[in-house]
Amino acid sequence: MLSRWWRKQRDARALRQRAIPDELWLDTLRRHPFLTLRPLDDLLKLRSLCALFLDRKEFTGADGLEVTDEMAVAVAAQACLPVLHLDLAAYDGFVGIVMHPGEVVAQREWIDEDGICHQGEEELAGEAMPGGPVMLAWSEVDAGGELAASGYNVVIHEFVHVLDMLDGEADGVPPLPARADRAQWLAVIEPAFERLRQQVEADEDTMLDPYGASAIEEFFSVASEAFFVAPDLLIATEPAVYRLLRDYFRQDPARYAGIRPR
Repeated sequence: MLSRWWRKQRDARALRQRAIPDELWLDTLRRHPFLTLRPLDDLLKLRSLCALFLDRKEFTGADGLEVTDEMAVAVAAQACLPVLHLDLAAYDGFVGIVMHPGEVVAQREWIDEDGICHQGEEELAGEAMPGGPVMLAWSEVDAGGELAASGYNVVIHEFVHVLDMLDGEADGVPPLPARADRAQWLAVIEPAFERLRQQVEADEDTMLDPYGASAIEEFFSVASEAFFVAPDLLIATEPAVYRLLRDYFRQDPARYAGIRPR
């Protein structure tokens, strides 16, 4: 009881001290219009979650980047969207958010199907690591509002990885209540991932980001991006995946946008 009381007091203090000014909040909504389709109750809850998120997380600018209030609130609003009807505690496993001005070049090493080790470079718009921090390229975050129609959103992508890793590994399946739920989840998401992979291998145009074909955990994050910012694309491509994510996130973005699910 004391712990619960303490948490309530902490959150109440954070909501007072971290309250987002009206002008800043309205500007955030204008820059990310997919948020404005939400019911008023959702927007009020999202604003409160953002204040709590900002109270619990530490932003660090890299390569000379100064993280402004506008930048922090933009990240918070998009990061909190996936947990709007889940629990912000899902993000308690890390504190740091590192912001770079642009994409980061990372050295990678991997082993192919024949057991041969390869090395190379990869440009990263974001990266979520077990235990944190979450890395984001501000150039990609800032473009999120304009690119939403294509289903792209780097903040949602990386924070869905955080949800995926809550059970210890990124495998395309977030923690679910029962083993039967996991089997049902895989029965939907594995065939969808395979369809996207085959399309990419055949060099076909895809409605979903082809990056989702690189691994099933990437498919989960890519599908979640589209679910939140361009639900019409996900419904047109993989309606069963849309329904799966609707039940998991307890949200229905298509209905808010006036789209009838298939």
